[in-house]
Amino acid sequence: MLEIKNVTKKYNDIRKKYDDPTGKYRPKTALNDVSLTIGQGEIVGLFGENGAGKTTLMKCILNLLKYKGDILLDGEKITRKNAARFSFATCEHSFFPGLDAKGHKQFYMDEFEGFREKRFDALMDFFSLPPDKKIRTLSTGQQNQFEVIMALCQGADYILMDEPFAGNDIFNREDFYKVLLGILEENETVFLSTHLIEEVSGFVGRAVLLKDGEIIGDVGMDELGEKGVSLTGYIKEKYHYEYDRVGKAIEHMAEGEE
Repeated sequence: MLEIKNVTKKYNDIRKKYDDPTGKYRPKTALNDVSLTIGQGEIVGLFGENGAGKTTLMKCILNLLKYKGDILLDGEKITRKNAARFSFATCEHSFFPGLDAKGHKQFYMDEFEGFREKRFDALMDFFSLPPDKKIRTLSTGQQNQFEVIMALCQGADYILMDEPFAGNDIFNREDFYKVLLGILEENETVFLSTHLIEEVSGFVGRAVLLKDGEIIGDVGMDELGEKGVSLTGYIKEKYHYEYDRVGKAIEHMAEGEE
């Protein structure tokens, strides 16, 4: 079980206070007292607008950032001893750009005892990725696909994905969700951050919603289905979305041109 307890993360804003003669940086709160529990085998979607804190939360889980609070995996802090139980697919990319797929495969097989070789080969074939080309020579979409493949094949119990499907066409994404549901084992957990809300609504089993660094929603998809509420509708409700905001903006711009 992954337990996130009262986690707070603040950054120094690069914009200095104009009224501060010392020129000190203005602290910016990225996460504010976030608490969340994720059990093994769950598929959890993390949603929120840009700057809501989604990437920061994932990096805190992976112990890539310093934070206040506690993040525990089966009651223990995240250290080098248990870090291999996590994998991370990020749009920022974590692969070796000068290495080809075969080289990555060998490296991961040497480093991770639970590396899933058959899954790797099957996913490479599914995406039609070349095994002998340096990853930096692939398209952005192909690089993102490869990033996801490595995260899924490492042998981790918790697979974190931060906007992993950017640059991929809708057909590849839809097919991949189906494949992913078919290959995941009971002990594998997926924590997925994405803006593709409706696309993943049939894939995730639970939705967690962040706004301004705080959790404002945590709901199971079964519960939403029973209420007849779509995931997009739920998110708009929690965000107090103004349905007439576009009309108001157009009207305001039209008035300005008169």
